[in-house]
Amino acid sequence: MENQPLDGLIVADFARILAGPLVTQNLADLGARVIKVERPGTGDDTRSWGPPFRGDMATYFTAFNRGKESIALDLKDPEDLAVARRLAERADVLVENFRPGLMDGFGLGYESLASSCPKLVYCSISAFGDQGEGAGLPGVDLLIQAMAGWMHVTGQADGPPTKVGMAVVDVLAGMYATSGVLAALFQRAGNGGVGQRVHVSLYEAALSGLINLASGHLLTGDDPHRNGNRHPSIAPYELFHAADRPFVLAAVNDSLFARTCEAIGRPDLVDDPRFDTNPHRRINVEDLAAELERTFRTRPASEWVELLRGERVPVGDVNTVAEAFELADDLGLDVVGEDAATGFRGLRSPIQLSASTSVPLTVPPDIDADGDSIRRWLEL
Repeated sequence: MENQPLDGLIVADFARILAGPLVTQNLADLGARVIKVERPGTGDDTRSWGPPFRGDMATYFTAFNRGKESIALDLKDPEDLAVARRLAERADVLVENFRPGLMDGFGLGYESLASSCPKLVYCSISAFGDQGEGAGLPGVDLLIQAMAGWMHVTGQADGPPTKVGMAVVDVLAGMYATSGVLAALFQRAGNGGVGQRVHVSLYEAALSGLINLASGHLLTGDDPHRNGNRHPSIAPYELFHAADRPFVLAAVNDSLFARTCEAIGRPDLVDDPRFDTNPHRRINVEDLAAELERTFRTRPASEWVELLRGERVPVGDVNTVAEAFELADDLGLDVVGEDAATGFRGLRSPIQLSASTSVPLTVPPDIDADGDSIRRWLEL
């Protein structure tokens, strides 16, 4: 792919499910050639994670595997394992998220490959790390959200612990791992072409994702609980009900709060000693919410959104997924691509580079779709 940042880079994708395939898809979106290694017959687990399906392929799989080639290899078969070894040695980057130690057992671990291919950037993603008691524990996104405190702080204050609607820990780990791979490639360029190992665990990524909640705990001992749609440190920053439907408002400083109150005809709230500063508003958040909602319920949400948006206050509708894509079109955002030959539609990469052309969207591969051509290439 000409005029791409990673043009010419070869990625051996031994990953499956989500976090690892997201790393390799990110690299493919930047122009790398990604060769996905899958189990013969069944392939990546997510091929069957449906409904919904597009033909025989679960749409879950299509979310993280565009722009790749596929080869089916049984790593327990000596001939297939030899092919996998040749691929790994030809690659610039290898990504895997097997149980720690499994790739070592196949002779495809970092130490084994680095001796014969010192340029290799080897990326591993684990659940709870690759050392100590956590190394042998299985981990999926739901489990990590529960164990890392995310579910405890998500949901209504008087409701049960709740997971986030998407597999955000996997996504976060995949993004951290992508950053690590790119950093290792940058260092390789100035280090005589020598690669290194990149490791990210889902659990550590999840703890990093706690951001301000983590720093609050570490610096003060605070152990936060669920706040529903409210922010633990800012008010008003939550969902409100209008006459017809809910909307969200985030007046994150005193100026925005004052502009909100003036716009909705409640200037009396600005000088109220309960609400005159953000710390006061957060302490008295129940009273503040009651005062604001009493006003908001008098008119439809669309009117409040239009009015407050005109004052440059962060405000918006609570959209469905379909409405979110409609809004992207209305805003002029080119977020969806289509493969003209197959009619496959998918999200474009959100990364836009001024000196690079976008990688065309292509349908994710069938199992072993490129196996013969990859084998011929490796034999050269």
